[in-house]
Amino acid sequence: MHSQYLDISPEVSNALAAGQPVVALESTIISHGLPWPVNMETAHAVAQLIREAGAIPATTALINGRMKAGLSTAEIEALSRNGQQTCKASRRDLPWLIATGGSGSTTVASTMIIAALAGIRLFATGGIGGVHRGAQQTFDISADLQELARTPVAVVCSGPKIILDLSLTLEYLETYGVTVIGYGTDRLPAFYLRESAFNVDCRRDNPESVAAILQARWSLGLDGGLLVANPVDESLALATDDAEQIMSQAMQEMIDAGVSGKAITPWLLTRLHEISGGETLTTNIGLIKSNARLAAEIAQAFCELSETR
Repeated sequence: MHSQYLDISPEVSNALAAGQPVVALESTIISHGLPWPVNMETAHAVAQLIREAGAIPATTALINGRMKAGLSTAEIEALSRNGQQTCKASRRDLPWLIATGGSGSTTVASTMIIAALAGIRLFATGGIGGVHRGAQQTFDISADLQELARTPVAVVCSGPKIILDLSLTLEYLETYGVTVIGYGTDRLPAFYLRESAFNVDCRRDNPESVAAILQARWSLGLDGGLLVANPVDESLALATDDAEQIMSQAMQEMIDAGVSGKAITPWLLTRLHEISGGETLTTNIGLIKSNARLAAEIAQAFCELSETR
């Protein structure tokens, strides 16, 4: 059911009405994940890749108190230019931003909410949030995990961000019944790394078999979404030792700087880009594009499967 606070662009609305595949995109990547003007260039490139794969892109955001599924070129440029000055809006922020006519870029959690309200089943992003390192003391756990447990949208990503505690993140997902599918891999990808030490729940090697799992879950009436973990291309992946070295340095600098809360992820990703001499930025852009293309292919397969049922 559509919300009274939701605006769906004509292109996205027409595609949904016609039963065509649509892929949701978050806007925190644009505002907080990438620097200007790379962020705007990447946003347009990702949208084009989705169209070339046969689907319609639906970038989400909060603009003047309205949830948006499908942004204009001008709206994407404004988010890109404003960058980290833009409010980072998760589930908890939607009510007050809507009530006050505020604006914000959407996280994984809020993108899933908007996608579900619009009737969009597939969502592509870079990496999800999860249980942060040291969460036993800080209780710092991303709202992304609870959203995956409750909202019926499949998230295609390159696994949890490398800054997280991967073991505890997987334990959390298991506890709340979120299926983790490895696309072409038996191991959980870790954002900049093609694989970690942890296994996924199941492996699938083509979009059609992933779509069948989505169809089965939702046909059973099970709550929540699924995680499709797509490893970054081998040519762009970081070596494990290099990743751990720059991660350790960035984490210590973050502690020394007293960074906390929702500022942690954008601060760390920016610092990782700096320490690596831009290598992680190139990897980040590459994995976002790969995930968008795969999400479009799965969305296409899911639509075709739904037509036969």
